[in-house]
Amino acid sequence: MKENYFKNIESKSNEFLSNIFLTPGYRRVNLDLRDTALLVIDMQNYFTDETSHAFIPATKSIIKPINNLISLFRKNDKNVIFTRHINTEDNANMLSKWWSDIITEGEMSEISDILDTKDSKIIAKSQYDAFYQTKLEDYLISRGIKKIVITGVATHLCCETTARSAFVRGFEVFFPVDCTATYDEDFHLATLRNLSHGFAHIIKSSDLIRQDIANE
Repeated sequence: MKENYFKNIESKSNEFLSNIFLTPGYRRVNLDLRDTALLVIDMQNYFTDETSHAFIPATKSIIKPINNLISLFRKNDKNVIFTRHINTEDNANMLSKWWSDIITEGEMSEISDILDTKDSKIIAKSQYDAFYQTKLEDYLISRGIKKIVITGVATHLCCETTARSAFVRGFEVFFPVDCTATYDEDFHLATLRNLSHGFAHIIKSSDLIRQDIANE
């Protein structure tokens, strides 16, 4: 059942953090924007527009923290990358078998204007994994990127798959608990628990911002 489980995003984020595998002390969480990129996954009208059958209610709550991170990266003249999921009958593969429809070119596939894409890299993708048959890895390597902050939708599908894929490619992954959304909190928490055990640092976006300020 669809729900905006982030109505009180601060308390829900703290609740989620109390139910995951916290980063061990020997694995220091250190956000250095010099080698970090912000990845905003699939924040398209298809998921953010209430008239869409695929609308994710919790996207309403994650807009502000994502925008805060975008502002942080832009202020420091660092990489902000948006992905846009677009399918054709030829490249959808299993997605066309699994779901009732696919995201095709058109208004609903556009990135929501509630996020500013100005001067950002936009990468089209056709599968959950933002690295699969895209130029994302080459783009990151060419800019000396070693760390990725993952935000967007859906937490347990494209965001989780991309986080795992980034990890096996050698990128250090930061996964803000309050910057991804999906259809219910069970899916969201399951992803946080899975990623925190072996793939990503789970942290609040406000803590990432405080870390950057402390590193200045």
